Amino acid sequence: MDTPAEEWHDTGTSSTFGTEQGMKKMSNIYESAANTLGIFNSPCLTKVELRVACKGISDRDALSKPDPCVILKMQSHGQWFEVDRTEVIRTCINPVFSKLFTVDFYFEEVQRLRFEVHDISSNHNGLKEADFLGGMECTLGQIVSQRKLSKSLLKHGNTAGKSSITVIAEELSGNDDYVELSFSARKLDDKDFFSKSDPFLEIFRVNDDATQQLVHRTEVVMNNLNPAWKTFKVSVNSLCSGDQDRRLKCIVWDWDSNGKHDFIGEFSSTFKEMRGAMEGRQVQWECINPKYKAKKKNYKNSGIVILNQCKIHKMHSFLDYIMGGCQIQFTVAIDFTASNGDPRNSCSLHYIHPYQPNEYLKALVAVGEICQDYDSDKMFPAFGFGARIPPEYKVSHDFAINFNEDNPECAGIQGVVEAYQSCLPKLQLYGPTNIAPIIQKVAKSASEETNTKEASASPAALAKSVLAEVPNQVVDYYNGKGIKPKCMSEYESSRTLAP
Repeated sequence: MDTPAEEWHDTGTSSTFGTEQGMKKMSNIYESAANTLGIFNSPCLTKVELRVACKGISDRDALSKPDPCVILKMQSHGQWFEVDRTEVIRTCINPVFSKLFTVDFYFEEVQRLRFEVHDISSNHNGLKEADFLGGMECTLGQIVSQRKLSKSLLKHGNTAGKSSITVIAEELSGNDDYVELSFSARKLDDKDFFSKSDPFLEIFRVNDDATQQLVHRTEVVMNNLNPAWKTFKVSVNSLCSGDQDRRLKCIVWDWDSNGKHDFIGEFSSTFKEMRGAMEGRQVQWECINPKYKAKKKNYKNSGIVILNQCKIHKMHSFLDYIMGGCQIQFTVAIDFTASNGDPRNSCSLHYIHPYQPNEYLKALVAVGEICQDYDSDKMFPAFGFGARIPPEYKVSHDFAINFNEDNPECAGIQGVVEAYQSCLPKLQLYGPTNIAPIIQKVAKSASEETNTKEASASPAALAKSVLAEVPNQVVDYYNGKGIKPKCMSEYESSRTLAP
């Protein structure tokens, strides 16, 4: 718990910016903030999809085949953290996983990855009951530079066996849209003697070099010749690399518990053709077994596959919303607890130097200078917490730093800075650290969630961590509610122009 600080009063410095000295101080603040902002230019970032396949993996029990799952871990500050995991493929020694790993690639950083293969029991999806089948460590840069990286799986003790893992990298294009597909089938061939087929569907993208890339594998529908598979979503980039005429190969299998699935039939299509299943229409294909077609004169097909729904979801960007008129309200909350140190001490985060800005001013200007561009009126509410305030000097965790509770807004970032420097000498730093009242106040007037982070970090790191999440939060909020950004013409027509 924070302890109260000794009461102090500013006797030698002025908070007024009308003087020449004041203007120099303000200039120093903005210059310092500009230097702060300049050291974290947007990194060279792109999103990369990683596809994983394994060969020759074996269970500890030589009489059975494993149920493999690959777990992706990333190293941060010397620790490994799980990022994502693939689906579990039952009874398979050469799995090709349909689940993709999507990661951010930073050219200027060494991003260490670890791929772990586990045998997941059918009764337990957790790792406690799983057998570790092997792992592989590398950097994301190695995968990206080679496009296709194959390495042996190392078991405990770094011993290499005959099993291997292959990781293929593909850069995501600018198209982040995804498509929702719903398939069913009727009158599929029966491949089982004592029951009906257990069909599942695989969709492959045919690449420019004629290789085939697994895009999606449906679940197995047991004992059913007229299956209706679950609706699934896949990115347009993953499905067809943004090329609507790219060939897609679709295969229907009859699942067998020994992993040797029976081929039922196949057909080819394109995303352009699949789009015909929009707005309540259906698209159908004959499922063909080429061997049967060549041998049987009266052969028609091995069933009909139906696309019942093709729904395209447009993924709008942060700029779409900003250019459509979205405004971001910037609210300031300043920690005035005693843990910051006596403002008269040069080690204090609130230390007021005659000519240099303190850490709070640097962070305030660094973040505010960016946010103010997305707020049309440039009026920013500014609050403080954790201090004893005049006139009664009671502890407050929610006070306006301009001491105007009816109107806590300050005119621009400069107004916030002036209010901060004006109120600081009048406060007694106290405690404890309790920002909840301010968060609740802001959340009440805003529909989006507010996330706050404490600063032990530099102003650059603070500004970067605060602002980096803003675009994603805006996009996730509107996409989650199905709200589209206004187009430019709609935005212009809805604006109220001043005379």
